[in-house]
Amino acid sequence: METQNWLLKQAATQPEKVAVTDGARSLTFRQLADVVRRIVSRLDQLYPGPRVGMLATNSLTSYEIALAILSSGRTIVWLNWRLADEELHRQIADSDLHLCLVADTLWRPTMDERFTNYTALLKLPAGSSKLTPTFNADQVASIMYTSGTTGAPKGVLQTFGNHFYSATSSALNLGLNSDDEWLCVAPIFHISGFSIIMRGLIYGMTVRLVDKFRVAPIEEILVNEPVTIMSVVPFMLKKLIAHLAQTHRSYNPNFRCMLLGGGTIDRPTLLKCQQLQIPVVQCYGMTETCSQIVALRAENALTKLGSVGQPLFTTQLKLSSSGEVLLKTPALTPGYLNLPQKLPAKMVEGWYRTGDIGHLDKDGFLYIDGRRDDMLISGGENIFPEEVEQVYQRYPGIDAIAVVGKADPEWGQVPVAFVVSQHEVDPAQLTRFGYQHLAHYKVPRKYIRIPALPTNASGKVQRFLLRQQLS
Repeated sequence: METQNWLLKQAATQPEKVAVTDGARSLTFRQLADVVRRIVSRLDQLYPGPRVGMLATNSLTSYEIALAILSSGRTIVWLNWRLADEELHRQIADSDLHLCLVADTLWRPTMDERFTNYTALLKLPAGSSKLTPTFNADQVASIMYTSGTTGAPKGVLQTFGNHFYSATSSALNLGLNSDDEWLCVAPIFHISGFSIIMRGLIYGMTVRLVDKFRVAPIEEILVNEPVTIMSVVPFMLKKLIAHLAQTHRSYNPNFRCMLLGGGTIDRPTLLKCQQLQIPVVQCYGMTETCSQIVALRAENALTKLGSVGQPLFTTQLKLSSSGEVLLKTPALTPGYLNLPQKLPAKMVEGWYRTGDIGHLDKDGFLYIDGRRDDMLISGGENIFPEEVEQVYQRYPGIDAIAVVGKADPEWGQVPVAFVVSQHEVDPAQLTRFGYQHLAHYKVPRKYIRIPALPTNASGKVQRFLLRQQLS
């Protein structure tokens, strides 16, 4: 299947519609297409090959360059600027990059001739290259390395078809308004951020870029600008709601919802959102599915607390005999870079094994119990860290908590909690609290206070690093 280049399509059908803004500068789809043509002409002079790496901030220039790579017929390889040099070079070698474009603020002294900063690219003489007129559904648009919560990252191939069906499913769930504007504060090198860019092109919607999450400036945007949707993780939502409770302001009248990923949210926060008339749509997805594939409608947020929702329109879902979430969706990756056997190993009779363990209620709503790899077995009993963590997040003074298994000669494994708190923690009190809300075997045997939990770029806890600390 072929489709017209989405940027060219929007430039032809609604040329004066604002495509993207960072609050200081805005570009219509017509202006954006002109800018992208000039960047493509500069890009061609660097002879980058079929793939181009990007170390990008959430800036308008990053947005323009990303679209130039796509519109030149090349594939974007998104690289995480938080990586150490060794990790970065490993991914560059894995993806066989000849060129990696780097935001000026991310430049490192160790970068060699394969790297070019934005300024150097944009100083090249500009022509007006023709943009690739069509995208093939099977063509790889982007390669994104998985978060690496359980080990070495893998390059996930994401086709134009994957992005299209992800965007279509999201639109059928959230609906589309002609004046929609999506606030993008999630890193664009992560699927939660890049999917907003792709939806902007497919929907003909304005993308409001923000460089990083800061509560007060984000509130100013939501109050004073016509943003209708914002993607958040639980940490962001809690901070925004707490700040709103102090300022007693209201978001702009066009605001439609918070799209919440990266974990479930607690009832007190949802009740506050309801009181403030801020709808929250919880969702579930992954890099391999180009973002969300399951979502919980805002009206079910309280009655189905803890659920990530129901499969979106193009998603089929079932559970294996062991409770693993299996799915079929046209948004599913065709595979992993240089690992041809990896995806087939994750398939069973045409269904993709997500690695997540969950359960369905009588109404077909999905609840994620935890990662199969994170589950620990203590005395023959299964323990999912997320269940324990959700209970302890209600304990006063705990800012963050992560539970992992520690080898034990008697029980096989016992749960141990890593706690982030501004105050000393009392293990005896924490244990008593646990006994009040959990089966005794689920209560952590030890509490280790640390300054911060190790997380990846999307904010997910890297439990394997905590397990390494224990060992």
